[in-house]
Amino acid sequence: MKKKRRLVFRSILLAVIALAVGYTFYNNVFQDKSGSVQKGDKAPDFELTDLQGNKVQLSDYKGKGVFLNFWGTWCKPCQREMPYMQKEYKEYQKHGVEILAVNVGESNVSVKNFADRFHLSFPIPLDGSREVTKAYGIGPIPTTFLVDKNGNIIEKTSESLSNETIKKYMEKIKP
Repeated sequence: MKKKRRLVFRSILLAVIALAVGYTFYNNVFQDKSGSVQKGDKAPDFELTDLQGNKVQLSDYKGKGVFLNFWGTWCKPCQREMPYMQKEYKEYQKHGVEILAVNVGESNVSVKNFADRFHLSFPIPLDGSREVTKAYGIGPIPTTFLVDKNGNIIEKTSESLSNETIKKYMEKIKP
């Protein structure tokens, strides 16, 4: 009886391992990676509307460095880094660096309340349909792309950023 139970247990364990390996192999070989923008890629152009109703198009910022951040009001790391982004924006905007903080799928009211609370002055395009979010292959937020003056992505991170890191990133994309 003990041997039979051990055989059943081993068989189940082997089947679970085989499924896990098969799933991993399938995802790595057949997964569509077309929507995942990476370091070295040309930043996909987009046009969104900001909180003031203005059109914001990425290609309009050619010649400038762009700190492209995808975020949400409910995201705790986003809440921590927004004041740092605002602080560095005041300094680096005069050096040709812009921030585009793309909000992912929230209402104008909640985003405006958030922006007012943190006194944000940089453009906040609204991606209500999440089309741009999908085009960039955004998973976790915040996700930040550093776009150089030629429109190329030189860095991508999904980490919560400190003031020092944001300053370092702004220096990297300063034209």
